[in-house]
Amino acid sequence: MPLDLDGRTQFGRETTTKKERKHSRISWTVGTATPADMANSSGGDLMTKLAPLEAILFDIDGTLCDSDPIHFCAFRDLLQQIGFNDGVPITEEFYSANISGGHNDDLARALFPDMDHKEAMRFMDDKEALFRKLAPGQLKAVDGLHDLCEWMRGRGLKRAAVTNAPRANAELMLSLLGLADFFPVLVIGSECDRAKPFPDPYLRALHLIGASPDHTFIFEDSASGIRAGVAAGVPVVGLTTRNPGKVLKDAGASLLIQDFQDPKLLAVLEEIEPAAANSKG
Repeated sequence: MPLDLDGRTQFGRETTTKKERKHSRISWTVGTATPADMANSSGGDLMTKLAPLEAILFDIDGTLCDSDPIHFCAFRDLLQQIGFNDGVPITEEFYSANISGGHNDDLARALFPDMDHKEAMRFMDDKEALFRKLAPGQLKAVDGLHDLCEWMRGRGLKRAAVTNAPRANAELMLSLLGLADFFPVLVIGSECDRAKPFPDPYLRALHLIGASPDHTFIFEDSASGIRAGVAAGVPVVGLTTRNPGKVLKDAGASLLIQDFQDPKLLAVLEEIEPAAANSKG
């Protein structure tokens, strides 16, 4: 279950100049994969049907940044302090299977079924506060993220960040990554009727940015987030930042990548180049 951010939906307007949109090809390092290679896989074939690309939606935790190690440390230390699991520290395997990607309200009920829910949520608040204390010295962008963002900016692609994490976490992470102004829309799972793995957060994002699911795809790193995207009718690219590829594929990911420099991703982006960019010499 992926950790998501809570908060109000923020939206505004971001403009790009003609000069910014005058990029014509992907400019960061491309490997050996080609669109033809991708056409041989069902995932690649599905992705190419999105052309011309209109928008990309992003999860935050584990997608824009490898934040899971920070979350894991915060959970491990605080759970041990309260005697969870008889005081034996949780393992990374336990965290990945039972905590990663989950919404805090659901996690509180799952981890502490016999505890008063308000008390359990206070634990979750303490854990998020510890995460925010640790993040500034440890949070790093996933490789290739900023090059991808510049590629998107140059083509005027619509975008939104969609997460289940608390708003304070989401805004901190975007700020630390230098992307606070990149996303005109930030959708928080707990501000929707239902958080991920339900489709509501992604459906809200599509509505707010005015994008069609037929020309949009999503970046996600957790099974819960992928199920949310698939339920919203949008193809999902799964990042194997921390979770096994099989888990992401079984959840419905159309394509698996290691990071934003993965040749498979770059090949697909070449194939679904936005119409506006193709029309500029």
